[in-house]
Amino acid sequence: MLSNPSKSIVWPVGTLLIAIPVCLPILMLLGAALAPGGESWAHMRDTVFPIYLANTVQLMVLVAALSTVIGVLTAWLTVHYDFPLRRMLVPALALPLAAPAYVIGYVYADLLEFSGPVQIALRDWLQLSPQAAVLPNIRSLPGAGLVISLVLYPYVYLLARGSFAQQSSALYEAARALGASRSRVFWRVALPVAWPAVVGGLALVLMETVADYGVVEHYGVPTLTTGIFRTWFAMGESAAALQLAGWLFVVVCLLVVAEQFARRGQRFNPVGRQRRPARHALTGWSAWLAFTLCFLPVLLGLIVPVVALTGMALSYGETPFSPAFLALVLNSAWVASVAALLCAGAALWLAYAERLHPNVWVRGGVRVATLGYAVPGLVLAVALMVPLTSVDKWLATLLRDNFDVRWGLLITGSSAALIFVYVARFLTVAFNSTQAGLTQIHPQLDAAARSLGHEPGIVLRRVHLPLLRPAVITGLLLVFIDVMKELPATLILRPFNFETLATWVYRFASDERLAQASTAALVIVLMSLIPTMVLSRLR
Repeated sequence: MLSNPSKSIVWPVGTLLIAIPVCLPILMLLGAALAPGGESWAHMRDTVFPIYLANTVQLMVLVAALSTVIGVLTAWLTVHYDFPLRRMLVPALALPLAAPAYVIGYVYADLLEFSGPVQIALRDWLQLSPQAAVLPNIRSLPGAGLVISLVLYPYVYLLARGSFAQQSSALYEAARALGASRSRVFWRVALPVAWPAVVGGLALVLMETVADYGVVEHYGVPTLTTGIFRTWFAMGESAAALQLAGWLFVVVCLLVVAEQFARRGQRFNPVGRQRRPARHALTGWSAWLAFTLCFLPVLLGLIVPVVALTGMALSYGETPFSPAFLALVLNSAWVASVAALLCAGAALWLAYAERLHPNVWVRGGVRVATLGYAVPGLVLAVALMVPLTSVDKWLATLLRDNFDVRWGLLITGSSAALIFVYVARFLTVAFNSTQAGLTQIHPQLDAAARSLGHEPGIVLRRVHLPLLRPAVITGLLLVFIDVMKELPATLILRPFNFETLATWVYRFASDERLAQASTAALVIVLMSLIPTMVLSRLR
């Protein structure tokens, strides 16, 4: 007699337990937003809060504009035109996503500041006074927006390119038959059809922008993220920091709602002829112009920073084989690997539980569990600090009073809290990949395995896992890359005497000693770049 998987409570209960790491900080943020607030919050609300909010909104607008222009333009050119080195630039345009924004920001601040090598060389070449400023100040809101855009535009590029590549040639042929020029076809046909994909990529860009801390802090731009960090550490006002985190959460929620609203009604029925449009071969100056427009984002977003870091590492950087440096690499790889494995396992559980139990409770638990990517890591860390500390104290008291064991703080005193936040933040990344793979497996395979007497767990292990291996590995590698780059949550929740490559780079760069941290910064880029190339190969 086969058991009915819909009557089993193991999968729904497991789904609800996985949702707790995300549900807990959201409840804390909602409570903080509804709380009246104290004198510190009242003072901040009347003085610096409007500045934080205005700078955050301006940065979002600037990054959105630059990322959309770069991402859509390069996607359109690589899909519809042939020009020199196009095949090489198609995967290369996605690689800047592997570089942390704060590392790129540190490099450009060092290169382009008033006393940097670029301005010194320009003054010598133009024979200007040593006191003359040749370039605008890079440490400004426009400078921060430019640096963040150079790293995040691949979100728009990848989704827009996928949409352009899947559009039928019949759309363009009909428009051309009516006398529309190529530019008019782009504005009136291709871009409206691709707009849902562009908006999806833009939503990811803006979520990463509001979550950024390293670039805006180094460039002296006061935003909500820097305000939270300063309020928590410099002022010691945890309640006011939680209020600011609540407002940042409101901004993110508005982004999610705006993204859904922008996608509303943007669905198109497929046409009969699905042949892809032929690429138009460019020649002469137009071919090299297209190459230049596609090569510049890769040059500025990856090649220039990597070359600069390599030069610093060879001249001033720490040797990568010293015990202290290897400890940094091991710490970073350890937390990234554990978080990636936990996210991959939890994502597999959630996707399969939703397949077995497509009811409102399981789907609700899955949606809550996958909300974490919409919440900045800094906000998650601040919101989880209070409940995790309370649980730590309760455990320490329990072990001391009942077992005479004094182990100290088991969660916040170790890397467990850090991994807890990583899982809550990046579970969505692994889930999206796993769910996409699982939806391609026909339900008849489940029915055939069940008819042979196998339980759901055995069906998952023997039927689905072999088919899902590429999707699971993709999600695992994506989480590994994101954890390697994560900075603000690591700064808040890392235990004492626990340094990662990200915190090491931040500590030296904030003291204007990027050269000493160049080796660590280069390793972060390389450790993120290698999985990115593997993902590109898998795709």
